[in-house]
Amino acid sequence: MNAICNLLQIKYPIIQGGMGNISNAQLTAAVSEAGGLGTIGCGTLSPAEVEAIICETKRLTNKPFAINIPIQVSPYTKELVMLAIQHQVGAVSLSAGNPASIIPILKGNSIKVMAVVASVKHAKKAAAAGADMLVAEGFEAAGINSNLELTTFTLIPQIVEQVSIPVAAAGGIADGKGLAAAWMLGAHGVQMGTRFISVKEAPFHDTYKKRVMTAADTETMIIGRSIGQMRRILRSPYGEQIAVREAEGITKEEYQQLTSEVQHVNGALKGDGVQGFMNGGQIAGLITDMPTVEELLEKMMWDAKKQLEHGWKQCNV
Repeated sequence: MNAICNLLQIKYPIIQGGMGNISNAQLTAAVSEAGGLGTIGCGTLSPAEVEAIICETKRLTNKPFAINIPIQVSPYTKELVMLAIQHQVGAVSLSAGNPASIIPILKGNSIKVMAVVASVKHAKKAAAAGADMLVAEGFEAAGINSNLELTTFTLIPQIVEQVSIPVAAAGGIADGKGLAAAWMLGAHGVQMGTRFISVKEAPFHDTYKKRVMTAADTETMIIGRSIGQMRRILRSPYGEQIAVREAEGITKEEYQQLTSEVQHVNGALKGDGVQGFMNGGQIAGLITDMPTVEELLEKMMWDAKKQLEHGWKQCNV
């Protein structure tokens, strides 16, 4: 059995990435019901808000799901850890900070721990601290990004060589070809965020969903590089304003105000590209349809297997 499927007790080795304050029970449950691992992103949501989403997700599915705690982003990290324990959440992904002190607490309460990493150094540290698996995220990914700028294609094989725990590849993956490529690089599965924006169950604004489906290959941009707090978003008037402010010499405080979850909600839930931003990974250029989550996951698995067969034939021409 696939190592990630066995660890997380899921049908397919496909994980939904955390989506911060736009997370919702509807999409999380749909991913889990379809055989993947749905994830509730905590962002800067209060424990009460996260608990409400957890309870609603439990109402919609009895399958395993996870919560993502961005350690240095959330002002409620300790409370969210206790919340995961209280509700016996099956898995927790830890990102945006050092997970070493949190891992034993979660594992002591029979919760599987996924650590999101962006370098070999951090991968080795997370594995040594006891993480059950890693999500290795390349620079292609949407949202908050590592300033190391390592791409998925180079990052995954290097990390796989250095750790003995399962690895999921993230960043630049949206279909069966990406899943097959991840397997070939040594990963056991994948995590996706942008692909789950444009599915029927996702309760995001139609403007956002259509924006992902019509994006060309060059229609994402990086903001925050000048202050070391990078984020990949879809190009928009709001994003261009931030880029201009960076060129003028923006302060960290100004940047954080301009990229708060308020503007994230404005873009994703209200479809406002003037007063808000829409996260988007480089893979948006390959997304052109809006299937159900079940259709997406089943097609990914089928296509991945066909790609592996095709690749073997290509090697024998």
